[in-house]
Amino acid sequence: MVQLPRGGASVIAASASSIHFYVVIHSTAVIHPDAQLGADVQVGPYVVIEGAARIGDRCVIQAHAVIGAHVEMGPDNLIGYGALIGGDPQDFSFRPSISSSVKIGTRNRIREYVTIHRGTSEGSATAVGDDCFIMGGVHLAHNVSIGNHVVIANGALLGGYVQVEERVFIGGGSVFHQHIRIGRMSICQGASAFSKDVPPYVTAAERNGVAGLNVVGLRRAGLTAAQRAEIKAAFDLLYREGYNVSQAVAVARDRIWSSEVDSFWDFVAEANKRGLSDFLGSRGSKLTFDHGEEE
Repeated sequence: MVQLPRGGASVIAASASSIHFYVVIHSTAVIHPDAQLGADVQVGPYVVIEGAARIGDRCVIQAHAVIGAHVEMGPDNLIGYGALIGGDPQDFSFRPSISSSVKIGTRNRIREYVTIHRGTSEGSATAVGDDCFIMGGVHLAHNVSIGNHVVIANGALLGGYVQVEERVFIGGGSVFHQHIRIGRMSICQGASAFSKDVPPYVTAAERNGVAGLNVVGLRRAGLTAAQRAEIKAAFDLLYREGYNVSQAVAVARDRIWSSEVDSFWDFVAEANKRGLSDFLGSRGSKLTFDHGEEE
């Protein structure tokens, strides 16, 4: 890490173990002297980096972005134009004296005008994993947790404490109530709204609805036909065989499943008090998938 000298510079040259590198900073950027920037970081025009923020190697911070004092960022991230990372949470109970953070992993693309707020309680964090693509205008509220390889399309809004597991795709303009969970490898239709948990592997749509399995996503993730068939059997048990959630979980516990399906049932069993998104077919919706065509 390079700690900036007071007064800053347009280009700072440094060396470590005889390897030379540069930090390129536009002359209009405002960077706190306590901020630490890794090797080959690029900081664009009118960027503001506050306090003791830590920026990993080879990160690119584009024009007008603001990086708060409580941000820790790994290497190879892109922060887009006008993004705000590490701002105070929009929570009436929050006090500015609280020490909380935003933690961002590696190789993420966080595009223009994204807002990511820091945790709302002492020592807590809002977290983004590795290899995520967060598109323009997305909002991640305080204490949101984003897994690896997640894609969030433009304008999606995630309330406080929402948990998004790995390889989820969230459609543009969709909204998520605080404290809910989005299960791994699921896909959420754009312009949908969710106040209940979304189980792993499903296609979620409309308002708290599940249309079927995310078969394309499962194939792209490398799951075999046998694994997909077992996930289909678990889906049918939960949504198509007439059980309520607790009954389906009880029946499932008497069967032997693979680890992929065990994690599905663990998620379902841990659904919070808001419950699970329900099957759109039970509402008479036409937005459902015929399992006979999915394989």
